[in-house]
Amino acid sequence: MDAELSRRLTRLLDHVEHWLPPAPQEVDWSRDVAALWQRHSLGGHLLPVPPRDALSLGDLLGIERQKLALVDNTRAFLQGFPANHALLWGSRGSGKSSLIRALLNSLAPEGLRLVQVDRHDLGSLPLLVSQLRRHERRFVVYCDDLSFEGHDDAYKALKSVLDGALTGPPENVLLYATSNRRHLLPESLDDNQASQLVGDELHHGDAVEEKISLSDRFGLWLGFYPFNQDTYLEACCHWVTQLGHAHDWNAEARAEAIRFATLRGGRSGRGAWQFACEWVGRRRLHEGRR
Repeated sequence: MDAELSRRLTRLLDHVEHWLPPAPQEVDWSRDVAALWQRHSLGGHLLPVPPRDALSLGDLLGIERQKLALVDNTRAFLQGFPANHALLWGSRGSGKSSLIRALLNSLAPEGLRLVQVDRHDLGSLPLLVSQLRRHERRFVVYCDDLSFEGHDDAYKALKSVLDGALTGPPENVLLYATSNRRHLLPESLDDNQASQLVGDELHHGDAVEEKISLSDRFGLWLGFYPFNQDTYLEACCHWVTQLGHAHDWNAEARAEAIRFATLRGGRSGRGAWQFACEWVGRRRLHEGRR
């Protein structure tokens, strides 16, 4: 009877094996500096990933104040001093995500480890944090392009981990997020109709208080803004020189960089990088055809 049961269980496992998630690659935090959190029906696991590039803090121009604040906050955290969760918000392409990547490249030798969580996997954030709690290393849990729609309840898991649960986040975990919105939940006109002025004080309605309270749990707010023309051209010069040669940046390149930004309707660090790729790539291509 036992042998028959064993054969049946073996056949059953053969049929369901392809439905099971693949065995995750083990993260070695002495070697790996970054990982992705992948949620699945049985919970979730960490997948080690190499750094995307060699971007350095010195490559990021026009955001000196933001760089200094985030580096100081992160170094304090790594050394066991008080530090804040950070929300990097502002205009698209202004260097928010790039600053996180450069931060990892610069501070990984000092002990920084990064775990990226997709917004759609935030419901399992408490599970991830409970796993990281057991490690001696210090982690920044990072969510890129964070925002929520009005019907999205995933923000509640983030809100709880940030400040709401009885235990709170472990002392070896900080949360960093980037967003185009300062307030991560959308506000409607109806939300503000419940607000009232009492004496000299503005009292928001419950809906507005709920939406503001999520962003308010990030102790460090860093705003990112469109570049002025001088900063944009400085960034273009930097990337053209980095990707090509010093002589690739000239009066013609400057004029084309201004035209590139005008056609795109804005100036940003991302735009400077994209212009440099186009300009240097086209010049090398034409040189090869001569």
